[in-house]
Amino acid sequence: MSEVVQLPRKPRHDECEDCHGGPGRDNSRVSYVAPEGGVVETWHLPDCASHTAFLLQMEESARRVKEQDAWARAALPAAEERMLTAAAALSEDAEASPFVAALLELVRAQTEVLDRGSFVVHHRWAEILDRHFPAEPA
Repeated sequence: MSEVVQLPRKPRHDECEDCHGGPGRDNSRVSYVAPEGGVVETWHLPDCASHTAFLLQMEESARRVKEQDAWARAALPAAEERMLTAAAALSEDAEASPFVAALLELVRAQTEVLDRGSFVVHHRWAEILDRHFPAEPA
């Protein structure tokens, strides 16, 4: 079970080393949750080079994610079909059988949620693996 972390009400302020911007009507604020917890905010002036570089990096990352997503949507169904063909040959091996069945089910589950741009959630993974590799009775 994951722990709920309470964030402090007031964010920590980190000053931009380039522009030393602060809160203002025309200024931009970048906020994030720090790895150690708590919200951090940095303000930038409209002509801040660091903020411009940050925005360009964000746009480039978004473009790459869209390209990778398009590739995955095209590649996953074909890869799943190749996997099914290869798995048919392995299904006669009794030792490999539960591994093959679990892998096939996990890939099918991911293919089902691909259209939503989602991932198989943890509890679904646990259900599938528990079904193929049940716990020993106590």
